[in-house]
Amino acid sequence: MSTLYERIGGEAAVDLAVDKFYRKVLVDDRINAFFEGVDMEKQAAKQKGFLTMVFGGPHHYTGLSMREGHRHLVARGLNDSHFDAVVENLGATLKDLGVSDSDIAEVAALAETTRADVLDR
Repeated sequence: MSTLYERIGGEAAVDLAVDKFYRKVLVDDRINAFFEGVDMEKQAAKQKGFLTMVFGGPHHYTGLSMREGHRHLVARGLNDSHFDAVVENLGATLKDLGVSDSDIAEVAALAETTRADVLDR
């Protein structure tokens, strides 16, 4: 069975998805304040590495753990509604790129496994 990474199109697809995803996030008033002052080029590179890893591709992610990487945002009020908005934007991005509904559901399920860590619970 192929990995999610392979099914969505590998490195090129992840790169395109992350770039489109952050374009959506940065205009989403529910969550864009969390990205003010963030080096988006570095952020995108970290996200590409992370998604590649969780989608079953090569493991090159070297960022902080989800808990450590988001703790400062939880202190600024990051909560379930923000997490849901991020997942919604990711799903919409993948839909725009022609990813199947079943693969988008798998991505959402993977994202859900990180909720407690991202929200420092």
